[in-house]
Amino acid sequence: MREVVVTGLGAVTPLGVGARTLHERWTAGVSGLEGGEGACSEFEPTDVLSRKEARRADRFTQLAIAAADEALRDAGWGDELPYDPDLVGSVMGTGIGGIGTIEDNHGVLRDDGARAVSPLAVPLMMGNAGAAALSLRFGLQGPVFGVMSACAAATHAIGTAARMIQHGDADAVVTGGSEAALTPLTRASFASMSALSPTGQSRPFDARRDGFVLAEGAGVLVLEDGDQARARACSPSSSTSTAAPSDSTKPSRRASNGRDCPVGDSALIEVNAARVSGVSAASAPPVTTASASPCWIIRRAVPMAWPPAAQADITPKTGPRSP
Repeated sequence: MREVVVTGLGAVTPLGVGARTLHERWTAGVSGLEGGEGACSEFEPTDVLSRKEARRADRFTQLAIAAADEALRDAGWGDELPYDPDLVGSVMGTGIGGIGTIEDNHGVLRDDGARAVSPLAVPLMMGNAGAAALSLRFGLQGPVFGVMSACAAATHAIGTAARMIQHGDADAVVTGGSEAALTPLTRASFASMSALSPTGQSRPFDARRDGFVLAEGAGVLVLEDGDQARARACSPSSSTSTAAPSDSTKPSRRASNGRDCPVGDSALIEVNAARVSGVSAASAPPVTTASASPCWIIRRAVPMAWPPAAQADITPKTGPRSP
């Protein structure tokens, strides 16, 4: 069974645009909630899409494209795929899909009649639209499909993508999840079942929990076969390290595609694990690995930590469960 590694990260969240922005603000204890919801208020679709492309994509697809664009750049893929396009997949999860498109076009149908409904309504509303859009935009011609399993959709998508690589169905997969369900129908439905927090706070493991908070966003990973990822990006060094080299000592290697590939903080598995989890590199458990590796192993346990502001607000839950 092949090793699966993560080589790229991308995110659009209520904390801002970009995986690094998410990490920095989250670990600083910044909240992305405003008015009891988590909207991606800093996201502007036309920053990554033309106006025509933006009109032809539901918001959940727009978020997926922006996150995937960052993840692919983070992986160093460039303009051309580093693998056979037939062996690069796209598997994206979503809970509801294009519900904004559904609601908008239902309003058009009700007010203006059937002939006014957009011919793009169905392609935009489908749950697989995000995965399909990434396939079309980036030329991913391997397995392409969406995973719709409510709140577990992105996790299921990532697990499915990893298994595809492990068993040789793909050499790389762009995977993750996206959601954009801050719509009147969604709000009304969850409010009707008394699932939303009246205090506008999401704290599921707290004795004072009183419901959840609606939000939107997207997160995308680039998964690759470990051996091929190392071969295309940086030839692994024979030396091992548990600490990142200083800026003055970071080497640069010539990648197989002819580009310079820097080797430094992001090349260490333990440092990459730390940047995902919010644990500082100094406090993360030492992991000995080739210092030239540009990625980390997906099956490695990653230390997790609550942001400082949240740690003092967690009370063990006892007694009956509440939403």
